[in-house]
Amino acid sequence: MRQIVMVGFLQAQNCTQLASSWRHPDSYRDFDTPDYFRRIAQTLEQGKFHLAFFDDRLAMPEYGGDHRRIVEAGVRCVKYDAVTVMMVMGMATQRLGLGSTYSTTYYEPFHVARVFATADLMTNGRAAWNVVTSVNDKEAQNMGQDSHLGHDERYDRADEFMDIVLGHWNAWEDDAIVFDRKRNIFSDPDKVHRLDYKGKYLRSRGPFTVPRSPQGHPLVIQAGASGRGQEFAARWAETIFVAYPNLIEGRRRYARQKEMIAARGRDPEDVKICRLTFTVAAATKAEAEDKMAQIESDYRDIDGLSLLSEALNFDFARKEMDEPFTDAELASMNGMLAMRDRVMELAPTPNPTVRDFLRITQRGKPHDAMVGGPREIADEMEEWFTTRGCDGFVLAPTHVPGTYADFVRHVVPELQRRGLYHKDYKGTTLRENLGIKRPLAADYWRAAKAAE
Repeated sequence: MRQIVMVGFLQAQNCTQLASSWRHPDSYRDFDTPDYFRRIAQTLEQGKFHLAFFDDRLAMPEYGGDHRRIVEAGVRCVKYDAVTVMMVMGMATQRLGLGSTYSTTYYEPFHVARVFATADLMTNGRAAWNVVTSVNDKEAQNMGQDSHLGHDERYDRADEFMDIVLGHWNAWEDDAIVFDRKRNIFSDPDKVHRLDYKGKYLRSRGPFTVPRSPQGHPLVIQAGASGRGQEFAARWAETIFVAYPNLIEGRRRYARQKEMIAARGRDPEDVKICRLTFTVAAATKAEAEDKMAQIESDYRDIDGLSLLSEALNFDFARKEMDEPFTDAELASMNGMLAMRDRVMELAPTPNPTVRDFLRITQRGKPHDAMVGGPREIADEMEEWFTTRGCDGFVLAPTHVPGTYADFVRHVVPELQRRGLYHKDYKGTTLRENLGIKRPLAADYWRAAKAAE
């Protein structure tokens, strides 16, 4: 029976996806301690969430070419290494899946493969890697480059990156380790493969140094929204995060993405599409609306403007609020192009203003939040799920740990009562709990040989 997939959307930083969250009176101050992340992990596991996943950037946002305003306003200015924090959460839980973001543009594939394969072993098969190509020049400059690669070229490079990572993850066949002391055979040399990959952008020799985990290898997550990003997801992703704006559009895009997956010869049911969703839950709708009023009052324009600058790789401080962007300025944006394209589609004129970008994207705000008691939120989730607008939800917290605690207390029991959401984990690995097939290394090498 098909059931909702639930993902907790996290940031290894001083705030949640909402830059304003640290201002909330119920937001915990100890974000710089392991206890902070342990509490979040344990709350999510109590609610039987399938996965806790860390978004990440490799640079602090800027506005007006200066970090000082960002630091003062607390806009995602603290950023820890997400995998390290993920492992803290892994040691505090037993069934919760754990995912982190690492960039294909600024890391080496062997390094990424080894980090996540090791994390997968150390969590008994609960790790996931969120594949991103990064978004802006500040990240490039932090990593020793002058500017960010062009949008489509980033994905071309990422395709090679995935070839290498998956090749290494499948290097050791599932029964390669023999551990026969009498015969002095640790592993079967015929079942440990060397990759020897040489592409246009990348190369990697091998053999890989980390054996297989209980779930085979880490789950692959992707969230590309542009046309090229959707193609990439159809080829590689096992879980896709989306930000569909409404249910009608969501059904259309969901169906299209599943068709793209099938066209790649993959089983669409093996790929879970989960919609980014803010929830503000309480015992009653009236209480939830009061909570929402507090959340909305925490927002400042610096939040939205700096996050737009970060996402679109364009300094919005260069424009007045009601000054239209020129065609050249719009074309120069080299970040999340799906966001830019949506604004251009919905703006009242062909050349949108800064105010149009803030209004349409709602960047920095809990846009389209599900606000209500158990019944109201469960009704909305049920409609999205049962009418095939998504396979599950990526819950973005307005503050932590309150958002998750409220959802687990109020909404999870209602979803379980309706039979929409599991009452307990199915197994010990992330793939088992998501109902995604375990990949076999031997199948990988048979397919590779057949393709030669």
